[in-house]
Amino acid sequence: MIRFNLCCENGHHFFSWFASNETFERLQTSGRIECTVCGVKKVEKALMAPSVATSREKPAKGAPDKPLSIEAEFERRIKAYRRHIEENSDYVGVNFAAEARAMHVGEAPERPIYGEARIDEAKALAAEGIPVAPLPFLPKAPPH
Repeated sequence: MIRFNLCCENGHHFFSWFASNETFERLQTSGRIECTVCGVKKVEKALMAPSVATSREKPAKGAPDKPLSIEAEFERRIKAYRRHIEENSDYVGVNFAAEARAMHVGEAPERPIYGEARIDEAKALAAEGIPVAPLPFLPKAPPH
């Protein structure tokens, strides 16, 4: 496995693991790599400094002994993304579509929100020009 620092055409930097350089090249050529921030598919390798450990060096404190598997890295990123969403957005539950529409027309203050919507509600919001995106996790049960 090899870790590449990547950068999209919009300047977002992120990293990802690949089985080999050839795998990266094949996925990049076929447009199957996209920015984790904005979703654009024009992604290039960013400048990287090699990290070469000698036999006398020990891993940094708290660093894993070996790289995370792709699945573990994906899970770590989803948890971090969830934490970011929950800390920086208001949970509006099943009122998501109504709240998003109210913000769009100026009846409610603009703010980051997340919640739940049926697929037909999400499609209607998108058709009205209201930006929505599915989250890769289910909301936690609201406190009672």
